[in-house]
Amino acid sequence: MKINVENKTELPSGVLASYANGLLTIKGPKGEVARKMHDPELKFKVEANSVTISCANGTRRHKRQANSLTAHVKNMVAGVQQPFKYVLKICSGHFPMNVAVSGDQLVVKNFLGEKFPRATKLKKGTTVKVEGDKISVESCDLDLAGQMASDIELLTSKSNRDLRVFQDGIYMIEKAGKKVGES
Repeated sequence: MKINVENKTELPSGVLASYANGLLTIKGPKGEVARKMHDPELKFKVEANSVTISCANGTRRHKRQANSLTAHVKNMVAGVQQPFKYVLKICSGHFPMNVAVSGDQLVVKNFLGEKFPRATKLKKGTTVKVEGDKISVESCDLDLAGQMASDIELLTSKSNRDLRVFQDGIYMIEKAGKKVGES
């Protein structure tokens, strides 16, 4: 059954949007986010205070795609108003870990007594701060913030060890304002 799909996202004051060559850019008071959104069957229309994703004679598949892209637009609008923040906790029981941001890298020294430091490159568009035993990752782009937090967590992955005994590592405790493990 063919249906007309039209999803409209209102833009709050101070937030501007532009769409050109399949790239949707949203600018706000806290930053700017750009995302490639190209689908030959969906039409994107940017007006003064709204972004509309539509499809004439669409199927359920088109409706699902339009709903997914609308959710991405809403996340982009929310991110340029208030950046997304992930919080990670540094847990060291056996060996004292030293975690620091140096240049464009996050470096973990003395993880489980290793002689060589572990490092990961920071992604452009993210802000990483180490404060005591907490690491905060902020970005206007939800996907970018989540990927950076995941990269930091995977930096301290362990193999060939009993995970019940060796619980050292860096773990996410907050994802975009929500506590991990809470319903």
